[in-house]
Amino acid sequence: MSALEKKPPSERGSGEKITIMIVDDSVVIRGLIGRWLDALPDMDIVARCRNGQDAVDQVARVKPDVVILDIEMPVMDGLTALPKILAASPGSRVLMASTLTHRNASVSIKALTLGATDYVPKPESTRSGHASEEFQRELVDKIRAVGQARKRAAPRRVFAAEKTGIAKGTIAETPAAPALEYKPASNVQPRILAVGSSTGGPKALFDFFEALSPSLDSVPVVITQHMPPTFTAILAEHLAGCSNRTCIEGEEGMALEPGKIYVAPGGTHMLLKKDGTSVRIHLDDGPKVNFCKPAVDPMLDSLVPIYGSAMLVCILTGMGHDGRDGAARVQAQGGTVIAQDEETSVVWGMPGAVAQAGICHKVLPLQQLPQAASQLIQGRRA
Repeated sequence: MSALEKKPPSERGSGEKITIMIVDDSVVIRGLIGRWLDALPDMDIVARCRNGQDAVDQVARVKPDVVILDIEMPVMDGLTALPKILAASPGSRVLMASTLTHRNASVSIKALTLGATDYVPKPESTRSGHASEEFQRELVDKIRAVGQARKRAAPRRVFAAEKTGIAKGTIAETPAAPALEYKPASNVQPRILAVGSSTGGPKALFDFFEALSPSLDSVPVVITQHMPPTFTAILAEHLAGCSNRTCIEGEEGMALEPGKIYVAPGGTHMLLKKDGTSVRIHLDDGPKVNFCKPAVDPMLDSLVPIYGSAMLVCILTGMGHDGRDGAARVQAQGGTVIAQDEETSVVWGMPGAVAQAGICHKVLPLQQLPQAASQLIQGRRA
């Protein structure tokens, strides 16, 4: 008997729904996630698998928009299954799901380098109502974000020819987006690089810092990536490896040094404070900002009175609009803001919000952002 539980095609929702495959060896987790998603009108579970092998066997047939993939499973674990799933269904977005252990955090970050879109931390026990609510909210938000982004990227076919005047079955032209407004770069050479990211951010950060030139060595770098505790320490380790630079989690009272990268610890906002001739990290345990902790806006707000126009801000892929308001204050003080474009973003929420606010100097594909940042850090505006 197959270990796959699935809905018959006749019971599946319309093509506009986000289609989902759940892969988890726990019947409790499959049942819990299944009940949450079945209750939502915009989501359709097309397959429920007990291990990675079942997912690999079925994914090419069901071609889900989103795969929720557990890490630790019998027969075939999530990390082994991931590249096979992506090869069989290249358009599917994979969300890794794991409990917050050091090993699982390390495996999740590894999965992101291998093509997973994002991760969702599972609570240690689903008996905790608060933990389950947090897990449910984050899971649903991320499924919607990456699922809708995938559908927007796919060609849309028009069938109402009599209404549109377009031949039946042809690909519709996407309405042109409003032209973006751009701002000139600061006349002041940057003395710090601040980076914000969320969904899809870890892989974007790896690519960005691996390609960044030695010009980075003249300034400190601060990063807020939306991540839970444990994960941010592993992220810092991976960034150190790919960039060949010192990259560490920020600690209370730590002084910023040129050429070093500081990652905001999960579960706390990373702020910067002036201390004589030094700039030091202050970890703030205040409430979430933009539903996030750490959040980008508080970090940027703390930097503005210290660096003013000598700031370079880069907003990478992520859902929501965290970083927009802080970046606007940076730009208002004469600093420079650059952002990742929609085509190369997993979710064009954060960078899109900044771009559409008309505060960016450049909006570029991820591959071009390192060169642009390097030129600005070196004082070359062209």
